Amino acid sequence: MKKLFLILVLLSTGISYSFSQDYSTAAGIRGGFFNGFTVKHFLNESAAAEGILSFRYRGIRITGLYEIHQEAFQEERLKFYYGGGAHVAFYNGYNSRWTGSRSNTAVIGIDGIVGLEYTLSEFPINLGLDWKPYFNLVGYTGFGGDGGALSIRYVF
Repeated sequence: MKKLFLILVLLSTGISYSFSQDYSTAAGIRGGFFNGFTVKHFLNESAAAEGILSFRYRGIRITGLYEIHQEAFQEERLKFYYGGGAHVAFYNGYNSRWTGSRSNTAVIGIDGIVGLEYTLSEFPINLGLDWKPYFNLVGYTGFGGDGGALSIRYVF
């Protein structure tokens, strides 16, 4: 993760950017209990779609979210956002906290998200901190509140 961040910073240092609070698309890494990759694309001035590919429990999870963004604390580049979406996951023989068994399974569920993000003015970097609770409806059913993460994205 440190290497990717360093590469992003080095790529951006030779280019003169002046980013405002708005951007069209950003992609990067997401670190938390579910580590992975994130891509966020704005559909209009205040609504964005975010896709997350994450890894945990010897498996992979794909999440799609719809988010509403608004200025936070009267700071131009700081945004508060909230929204929801869904996920599908595939686990490979994980000893689940829900079932206690080692079986391969697919999981489908719904997600919520609430967070803050800040887009740097001098570099094309966006930092986000969020909490993403989820509820699995199929497979290992139940609520999970451990979906929070820090995201570091390169702004296109």
